[in-house]
Amino acid sequence: MTRFTSFSDFLIMGNHGGYVWSAYGLCMALLALNVVLPLLARRRYLNELARRQHRERLP
Repeated sequence: MTRFTSFSDFLIMGNHGGYVWSAYGLCMALLALNVVLPLLARRRYLNELARRQHRERLP
C-alpha cells in the first residue's frame, strides 16, 4: 500500500497525477451527462406535448 507524505504527493501520485485526475474528471463529466441529458430531453418532450395539445384545443 502506497502512503503519501503530504497532500501534494497525493495530488501528484508519483508523476501519474495528471492521468489519474483527468480520468476521474472525465468519468464524473460522463456520469453528470448521463443524468442531465435525459432530464433535458424529458423537459423538451413535455413542452412539445403541451404545445401540441394546446394547438389541438384551439377552434
